[in-house]
Amino acid sequence: MIVREGEPLAPRTTFRVGGPARFYVEPTSAEELAAALELARARSLPAFLLGGGSNLVVADAGLEAVVVRVGLRGLTFEEDAGEVTVRAAAGEPWDDVVARCVDRDLVGLECLSGIPGDVGATPIQNVGAYGQEVADTLTTVSVLDRATGRASDLEKIGCGFGYRDSVFKREARGRYVVTAVAFRLSRGSEPTVRYAELERALEGRARTAAIVRETVIRLRRGKGMVLDDADRDTHGAGSFFTNPIVDASKAPHVVERARSLGALREGESMPSWPAGPGRTKLSAAWLIERAGFTKGTSRGRAAISSKHSLALTNRGGATAAEVVALAREIRAGVADRLGVHLAPEPELVGFTPAELGELVAAGEGP
Repeated sequence: MIVREGEPLAPRTTFRVGGPARFYVEPTSAEELAAALELARARSLPAFLLGGGSNLVVADAGLEAVVVRVGLRGLTFEEDAGEVTVRAAAGEPWDDVVARCVDRDLVGLECLSGIPGDVGATPIQNVGAYGQEVADTLTTVSVLDRATGRASDLEKIGCGFGYRDSVFKREARGRYVVTAVAFRLSRGSEPTVRYAELERALEGRARTAAIVRETVIRLRRGKGMVLDDADRDTHGAGSFFTNPIVDASKAPHVVERARSLGALREGESMPSWPAGPGRTKLSAAWLIERAGFTKGTSRGRAAISSKHSLALTNRGGATAAEVVALAREIRAGVADRLGVHLAPEPELVGFTPAELGELVAAGEGP
């Protein structure tokens, strides 16, 4: 295992911003992974786990850490009574796994097509799109305890999944290294479509895993959500803010504020969805646009995507500071004008509290 000092991290993230790692390693086996964690302990540095870099913004100062790019590979399929258990190692590229499942006519991951990054990150964020989440079909997460070195499997119920959330982001934050994830998929059944935009795009077409995958990728590409070196609208981290979930009684107040701003005409409705007892999910993209931040809005070399108002992008040579400054401005504007506090979806690492400001402050509003 090669240890590199001062390794640039910007090229290893989809945002393409940020400074270097103090040390950088790429373990490809359980033994090398253990050695990487031991290196961090020996150097009295934190071990920072890096996947595909697709949900990450690294500060311009870089990371004073041992950055561990988990390179564990392997994908197996085990069939039992018409269902298939798919076990993927943490370093497998996520969309490659989805594609291979769809090629086998396996149903359950097709709506998650086109999402960049590695398998190991998917349970941490409970990755989801187009009405599907990894928690829908996930059965176990294989982990390595950083403190004890003990390997174990966590059942789904122990992962505490929520909307873009899991135990790995809360009470178990920093405790485990994900080494593999297992899913239980069905063969040959018709995919369940729960998302209105996808439903419309599939109208009149057969509902197979392959057709759903093809349609999802087309929709994502139209929003700049499929990585493309030639398209700077894709040089970001996908959705930068999560859709806020608020108390249901507060949603009408958001509507009132939007109308008072002239951002919502009489008879026009605000998009919202039930999110559990007494809770309502709002559209972050809608809030951003109605607060006055249009597609293509730029600050320096950071900008809102010209295709999707929920994505922040690097127009070429942007700094992490420029990205964060734009995100802070958007969050403050939405809070001030509509009374809703947006939360960033990517992991923001290496920043000082002063650099982040209110960007990661709690509070749902209004």
